[in-house]
Parts: sequence; structure tokens; C-alpha cells
Amino acid sequence: MLELNGQRLSLAEISNVARGVEHVALSNASQKRVEQSRRIVEQIIDEGRTVYGVNTGFGRLSDVRIEPTELRALQLNLVRSHSCGVGLPLSIEEARAMVLLRANVLALGYSGCRTIVIEKLIAMLERGVTPVIPEKGSVGASGDLAPLAHLALTIIGEGEAFYENERMPSANALQRAGIEPLQLEAKEGLALLNGTQAMGAVGGLALYRAERVARLADVAGAMTLEALKGTPVAFDERIHKARPHHGQIEVAAHLRTLLQDSQIRESHLENDPRVQDAYSLRCIPQVHGTVRGALRHAREIVEIESGSATDNPLVFAETGEVLSGGNFHGAPLALAFDYAAMALTDLMSITERRIDRLVNPDANEDLPPFLTSHPGAASGFMMLQIVAASLLNEARVFAHPSSIDNVPTDGGKEDHVSMGMTGAIKLRKIVELTETIVAIELIAAAEGLEYRAPLQPGRGVKQAHDVIRRHVARLTNDRAMSGEIGELAIAIRRGEFDSI
Repeated sequence: MLELNGQRLSLAEISNVARGVEHVALSNASQKRVEQSRRIVEQIIDEGRTVYGVNTGFGRLSDVRIEPTELRALQLNLVRSHSCGVGLPLSIEEARAMVLLRANVLALGYSGCRTIVIEKLIAMLERGVTPVIPEKGSVGASGDLAPLAHLALTIIGEGEAFYENERMPSANALQRAGIEPLQLEAKEGLALLNGTQAMGAVGGLALYRAERVARLADVAGAMTLEALKGTPVAFDERIHKARPHHGQIEVAAHLRTLLQDSQIRESHLENDPRVQDAYSLRCIPQVHGTVRGALRHAREIVEIESGSATDNPLVFAETGEVLSGGNFHGAPLALAFDYAAMALTDLMSITERRIDRLVNPDANEDLPPFLTSHPGAASGFMMLQIVAASLLNEARVFAHPSSIDNVPTDGGKEDHVSMGMTGAIKLRKIVELTETIVAIELIAAAEGLEYRAPLQPGRGVKQAHDVIRRHVARLTNDRAMSGEIGELAIAIRRGEFDSI
């Protein structure tokens, strides 16, 4: 059971709740903080003070004073008017991660909402009501306004939701799950809409997958090294201690473990004419390690954000103050996602070069051309490298940073925006491309190992080879391989290689 109190959530915790394998509850300490914060909002209303978001309009309309009789309508209209997202809906996992993150930041007690708002969000998670949230429409500055509005729309019984794998009106989904729609009170619509939880959910889940595939790229690289009869000398611990970047040291150690007890290496240890391998083999620790460092940095940003108050204004119950600021701005996440996207694209680049070396008869150390025993009559894995080149080109386009763009919105009031949601969606796409290109290298490298038999590769490489062969048979004759590439990419996503 994950008790929410506004704490930092790990990517693993976010993923577990998103997948429905972890239950959620609100902590008692959070309930007290939330109630104290709510009392401040109610005092403001009783005293007739003018406070942004409580009894004023929003954004460019913040100078418009709202009468007490219209405070509920103000919040309801905010949710309805901002629910104009377009495009495909987020996946159920991504939308559930959004609900979790929103509940957790409200649990900090800075938002001025009632406890029941958080309890409704948790009930939706626990009973399987998932808002239908279009993925496009956020500029990531007053937070992810459009996506979060669609989340709020479901909690009040409007819009659409998924329930038991069926898309339906939210009112029906809530009714079937036994959840009463929420009637918004003062500030609660704004408390639900301001924040970075859409980009945090999409980007956070993408990062969780990215860290998995980045580690697996070590395995693919080690397998390619074995198939090409390369040397592991470049992974010597002393080399990496002399340049002690954490990721580089980590990857080199992983490679040494994967290659342990390799008969292939022993077979050419004494009479290897090559002094050193190409960069795509020799520099695996330096490149893969740097990618890990970028992903680690991005993870830290997402996890800090998961326990941060990101709406506006913030209510400080200890002093009774309500302060306006800009914690909703998505710059920290936007820049981190762009960094991660560029890092993964570089990982894809070195992966594609290794795939080429495996199939290219000018570079593959006497393996058959294109890894086929019938070159000419058969094309073997010729197309796998071409597909990899196509995937890399696509990733390079997506890796262009969205965070450097700016389109002022809301009549110029919001004159600098983060475009962080765009960055999160791009990152998700690049992660999928990376999973696919690593699957291609694994398939090609496994085929290369067949031509080194009966010599056995290192223990870790052998374990990976066994997993691959559960999904992809050896290539004895040319065949369509799209399905097998896709199946292995899914196996990567499921974590079948995680223990290697």
C-alpha cells in the first residue's frame, strides 16, 4: 500500500500504480494539513478578501472580481472551458499516473482544496475509473491545463472515462464504480488544473522504460562484441577509474560481468591481430554511461516534481497567507526530457553502427554477408540495418528540443511557456524507437553468435541469447521478421531481460 503524503515518488512507484499493481491511500498526516489549508480558503471567502483563484477570474482575467454567489460556477466553468485537448487519448497507464501525481501534490496541503477531492482521485485509481485525456493541447506553463482539465472533468462526472476496458461517459463510469461525482467548491477547479502532472506522467513512465532499455543496450553491445570477436580490454576497471564518471564505471562493470567466462574470447586471446576495436565497440562504457547519466538526472527531476506543490496560488496554513508564484512552470521537466531524448538518440546512433558492423561483409570479421548462409540467393539481415537507419532518422527529428520554443499565450499574461508536454510525448516516441532498435541489434547479434558455435559466449550474453531464442528462431531461410522484431521489443518492455 502506497500512502500519499506529498512525498517524492520513485519512477517504480509511479509505474506500479499506473499498472494497477500497487494500491493507494491518503495518510492521516496529509488529511490534517489539507484541512488546515482549506480553512484558510474558507476564511478568505467569509471575510470577503480578494485572492486570485478563489474569487477572481483566471490568467488575463485575474483582475475581475467574482461575486460569492458565482464561486461554484467559476470553478465549474474553469474546468469546462479548459477541456479542449485534442489528439489521441493518453494510455490508461499514463492517465492513471496523472491521477496519482495530482493526488500526491494535493496531499502536500498547499492547494486549499478539501480532503474529499484527493479521496475522489484515489477512489478513481482504486476502482478503475480512468479519465480520457487527449494528449495534445498543453504548453506546459500554467501547468498542463488542458490535460488536467480533462482529468477534472471526469471527477465531476462530465467528459469521458475508461472503465473495465470500455470507453464511456464519465458519469456512467463513476456510477458503475460506485463513486459520487464531486461538486467543486471555491479554488478546487484551479487546484486540479494548475500543475505539471501530465508531462510528469508521460515523461516519467517513458523514463522508466528508457532506463531499462539503456541497461539492455549494454547486453546487446556485449553480444555484438562476442559475435565480432572483439576484445574486452577496453572495459578494464583501471581505464574507467582514470576517468571516474559514474555511468561509465557502471557500464564497464556490467560489460565485464556479461563477458565473464567467454570461450569465444579465449579462442582468439593469443593470436588476435587487432590492437583495438572500432569506437562503437570500444567506447560502449563512455557512450552508454553518459546516456545513463542523462537519464539519471532526468529521473531525479521527475521524482522531485512528484512531491512538489505546482499550483497557484499556494496556501500557507501556518501564517494564513496565500501567495502567487510560478511553480506550475514546466521548465525543469521540459529541459530534462529534451536532454533524455538527445541521450537516447545518441544511444540509438551507436547501436545502429554496431548493427551495420554485424551485417556488413566489409566489417563483420568473417561472418557471412548479412548473416545468411546463402548470400545472393538470400538477403538475410540486410533489411534490418536499413530499418535501424530509418528508426534513427526518425529519432533525430524528434530529438530537436521543444523547450527552446516559446509561443506567448493567454493574451500575453503567460508570455513564456515550457512546451514540456511536447517534450514528454517526444521522449515517449524516442523510447519506443530505442526499444525497437535494441531489439534489432539483439536479433542480429544472436544470429552472429550462431556462427561462432560451438564456442560459448560470456555467461550474461548466453542468458540473453536464451531469452532471444524464446521469441526469435535462428534464420535458416529468409522470412518476414516484422512480427519477431515487434515481439522482442514487447519482451524488452515487459522486463524479460532485466535480471541480466
